[in-house]
Amino acid sequence: MSDQHNIFISHYGKDDEHLQSLKARLKENGFNIRNFSVDSTNHKDGRKPSNAVVERLLRMRISWSSTFICLIGPKTHTREWVNDEIKWAHEQGKKIVGIYAHGYAGTAELPENLKEYASDIIGWNSIEKLGDIITGENIPFENPDGTTANPMFVRPNIKC
Repeated sequence: MSDQHNIFISHYGKDDEHLQSLKARLKENGFNIRNFSVDSTNHKDGRKPSNAVVERLLRMRISWSSTFICLIGPKTHTREWVNDEIKWAHEQGKKIVGIYAHGYAGTAELPENLKEYASDIIGWNSIEKLGDIITGENIPFENPDGTTANPMFVRPNIKC
C-alpha cells in the first residue's frame, strides 16, 4: 500500500504503550499512516495547556484525519476527552473505529459515544481488518475475541 492515510487514534494516556504497538503493527503490515493524535512521541515542553487550547488542537487534528480510531483499554470509557473526541469525529463525518487493546478483550468497556457512533469495532488481532477499514473497506463488527458481532445500533449508510 503506497498511499498515506491520515488517522487520529483516541486513547487513554496511560495506554500509550498499546498505542505505540498499534502504530508499529500497522507499519509492519504495510499500512502507510500519519497519526494526528497526541501521544508520547509528540509532547512539547510538559506545560499543560488550557482546556480551550486542548479542545481546539484536538478538533483540528481530527479534521485532518480521514479515519478516527479509538483504542479501547480498561479505563478508556472513563475519559471525558475520549468521549468528546468521538463526538467531534462524528460531527465531522469521520469513519469511527474501535479496536480493543491487547489483553483487554474481556474486560474493557466501550465509551458511550463509541457505542453510538462507531462504524466498526474490532479485536486486537484484526490488524489487517483495521488496515482495510482505513483504506475504505466495510468490515463487520467484531466481539472482543474477533468473532463477528451484531452492530449495537442500526445506522443507514448515506452517500453524499
